Amino acid sequence: MSRNMQEDTHRSPSYTVTCEDYVHVVEFSPFSSGTPLSLLAYGGNQFVVVASCIFQVRNAASVQCRQEFDRLEYVVFYLLLYIKMCLLSSQEEDKEIKGVDFNILQAFHHEVRVDALAWSPESRLDRVPNIRLCSAAADRKLRLLTSDLQERHEVKVMEGHTSYINHLVFEPTEGKQIASVSDDHTCRVWDLDGNENCIFRLRSPGISVCWHPEEVFKLLVAEKKGTIRFYDLVTQQAILSLDCGQSPLMWADWCLHNTIKVGAVAGNDWLIWDITRSSYPQEKRPAHIDTARFFKWSRANENIFATTGCPGKISSQLLIHHLGHPQPVTIGSTAVGSGLSWHRTLPLCVMGGDRKLVFWLTEM
Repeated sequence: MSRNMQEDTHRSPSYTVTCEDYVHVVEFSPFSSGTPLSLLAYGGNQFVVVASCIFQVRNAASVQCRQEFDRLEYVVFYLLLYIKMCLLSSQEEDKEIKGVDFNILQAFHHEVRVDALAWSPESRLDRVPNIRLCSAAADRKLRLLTSDLQERHEVKVMEGHTSYINHLVFEPTEGKQIASVSDDHTCRVWDLDGNENCIFRLRSPGISVCWHPEEVFKLLVAEKKGTIRFYDLVTQQAILSLDCGQSPLMWADWCLHNTIKVGAVAGNDWLIWDITRSSYPQEKRPAHIDTARFFKWSRANENIFATTGCPGKISSQLLIHHLGHPQPVTIGSTAVGSGLSWHRTLPLCVMGGDRKLVFWLTEM
């Protein structure tokens, strides 16, 4: 990459939000909150924080306002939101940070370090507020966190994994089941009472799991050895596999807007498959000097994805790629960054870091 291109694409964060402690994981909700606000959760050593946020983005009003609220509805919505904020606990705080309205809604005490978070589609801010998400922790347990943002706050502990839990996800239409993958070589599907509905035995540690809203009877499970398998939840059998041809496979993601596209990072490279063509990737390019860590498809554009390098001693690199461009379209870095998540409707991604959240906006 030429020096001029590096200068053109290297960006400072578009927005920064200060946090009270180191952020290990951060997740935008991939589901509508029923309002113009987006839901976001982040976790650290002994806490999970739930927040709402809205971004003032140039030339993106039509994207941000897909809910098509008219002017009167906005007035009513913000009046109700103001009343609700007044009723919440004294721990809440409002922040207006460089084009971000960021409001902490709820903080959950978490007994141990949070390693992964997943949002339920049941989380809403309209009508009667309801927040539900699930965490994976260093003690090998899942915790189902539920709140009405007023007086009812529940934590249900779910046990079964015998080693480190790497990722988890809710069933995306009704949110009545959770899938998780672990270093114990299993993918487990749970109901909300903590019962294991099924267990898939893997051949190496499970790294990531995807549950697509258009393919709700299938799971994508990525294994560290370099294999990605699709499982049929009805027959509980593997029905398709993809091969990275290298290891370690660190992450895989299923494209939201195109179900035949799967992306991953393995070793230093990013890889992309058209699953109708071959079990081997159609595209493969080097991404990071050190081992790549995350691959996440944008939820706003099927041709945009982001990768991160493994956290270094000083900083972690973020690359935003567009399939129509030979080089990354955005390069960012943050001190000891962790986690990666895309906004539901904007080409905006977030990483956690040392007492902050950092957001990058890219062009569509």
